Amino acid sequence: MQNKAVLTATGLWTPSQSISNEELVESYNAWASGWNAEHAAQIEREEATAKPLSSAEFIEKASGIKSRYVISKDPILDPNIMAPRIPEREDEELSLLAEMAVEAAKDALSRAGRESKDVDVILVACSNLQRPYPAISVEVQDALGMENGFGYDMNVACSSATFGLSTAQSMIASGQAKSVLVCNPEICSGHLNFRDRDSHFIFGDVATAILVEEESRVGNQGYDILGTKLKTKFSNNIRNNFGFLNRAAPEGEGNADKLFVQEGRKVFREVVPMVAGMILEHLAELNLATDQLKRMWLHQANLSMNQFIAKKVMGREVSAEDAPVILNEYANTSSAGSVIAFHKHNDDFVKGDIGLLCSFGAGYSAGSVFLRKR
Repeated sequence: MQNKAVLTATGLWTPSQSISNEELVESYNAWASGWNAEHAAQIEREEATAKPLSSAEFIEKASGIKSRYVISKDPILDPNIMAPRIPEREDEELSLLAEMAVEAAKDALSRAGRESKDVDVILVACSNLQRPYPAISVEVQDALGMENGFGYDMNVACSSATFGLSTAQSMIASGQAKSVLVCNPEICSGHLNFRDRDSHFIFGDVATAILVEEESRVGNQGYDILGTKLKTKFSNNIRNNFGFLNRAAPEGEGNADKLFVQEGRKVFREVVPMVAGMILEHLAELNLATDQLKRMWLHQANLSMNQFIAKKVMGREVSAEDAPVILNEYANTSSAGSVIAFHKHNDDFVKGDIGLLCSFGAGYSAGSVFLRKR
């Protein structure tokens, strides 16, 4: 008989600095105007294309985003830099990504009434790992003071948290662990091209954590994990080519594709039916009806995308109560987005209520996790 996994608590760490659409647009337009003036002759001869200007209204209409939290604000808004500036730390110091994960982990543990010694496994599941090795998860394990257990990192882009949750459930079901802490620290501002009008507004920085435990440990608290479903399909429509092998191909240094690039219209057209179909399949596999679903905590990338997916699943118009939105404040935080939505919008659940935690992104990848309040 398999052990039952329970989502006991979540944690959240938010940077202190935030950038509004208006601030971001002012910086971008100053740079774009300067670039256009410098290249006016080439533009006149049609040898170059003028950089389009932007507006706060354009950003909100395109995405639903109004602001985003960041680790390093001032350099992003400096038209001469337009990128975060995050000093390297000595090897003996705690890395920034681990520090963020630790803060979110402590929040989750505190909410559950647990200590680090109660945890068997640390999974750092995120899109933007600070380094390939040593694993950030092992550094988090050390920083939390865990003398036993193990950790490893995993990356499935924006679906990393739900893939991590599924992995945690499997570990508990098999008896390999009784308590797994899934951490999702995301410094998304580091891979963003702030000189691209169509994407410079998309991402923000944050960290979340999810504590998953074996049923016998938790009493009546938390959410039973009813089932998880994972799906991937290769696509180049969301891509980041930066990596250690870039130094072996120096002719490509400085190319924009070393940062975040996407074909937004294609992503929308292809991902919406893929995710909605997967959710409906998962409902059927669990013998659940759509009217049993109280809430969908969806990946926070684009407001219209979430509304279309929720409507296809629910078969009706949906409200912010059906599918809560946090991207207006946080923007797209990659793997952490759906976890933030859950973290901030589950207090009204009572015993027996069912909700869906779902993420989707580059790959394409998608993960769904159905939860029932204990």
